[in-house]
Amino acid sequence: MHLLWMIIVGLVVGAIAKLIMPGHDPGGIVITMLLGIAGSVIAGVLGRAIGWYGEGQSAGFIASIIGAIIILGVYRAIIGRSSGGGSIGRAA
Repeated sequence: MHLLWMIIVGLVVGAIAKLIMPGHDPGGIVITMLLGIAGSVIAGVLGRAIGWYGEGQSAGFIASIIGAIIILGVYRAIIGRSSGGGSIGRAA
């Protein structure tokens, strides 16, 4: 049941992150869920390291969205670099 709840929250968090940071991203609902889940995990790890959350506590909803936005930015930076320009210079 915990995994199902995490997937649902991940979907919502990922969708909100994409709404806050609009743009064309490859991938559909699965990428959105993974983005939200990764954002929650990152927010939880960073929150525990800073002292916002105790051991075993999950990240808050807002922190999860911020984590998902960070992951989305990194994802776009990596995909943007690896997609290439598609332009080939002609030899004269």
